[in-house]
Amino acid sequence: MLSGFRQFILRGNVVDMAVGVVIGAAFATVVTAFTKDLLTPLIAAILGKPDFSAISFTIHGSLFPIVDFINAAISFLLFAAAVYFFVVTPINALVSRMRKAAAPADPTTKKCPECLSEIPVDARRCSHCSQPVVTARAA
Repeated sequence: MLSGFRQFILRGNVVDMAVGVVIGAAFATVVTAFTKDLLTPLIAAILGKPDFSAISFTIHGSLFPIVDFINAAISFLLFAAAVYFFVVTPINALVSRMRKAAAPADPTTKKCPECLSEIPVDARRCSHCSQPVVTARAA
């Protein structure tokens, strides 16, 4: 039972996935910091408020600070765009390049002009009707 677990853990795709999760978490932190520290002040400057955290609205006495939602939405969009353009697109290109169909093989048979049976390309007589078959000679 332990040897099966060891084989599962040491398979390449499990280790690759673990590395991807760690790198993804680190990248998410970078994107969140970029959004919070650079994009949020830029949006605050465009809206004319010095403190972006002051952007909120009130309905029936309830305060709705929309800063965290905007930061999370922008972080999600940036993270999704980065994953799509730097992971999904290159992988799809690689997979499509590897899946190209091989060139069709040269035919090994041809049809007899008399009985229309399949015969080998190099045959000079049909094995079904014994008629001579003219072979096209390469120039």
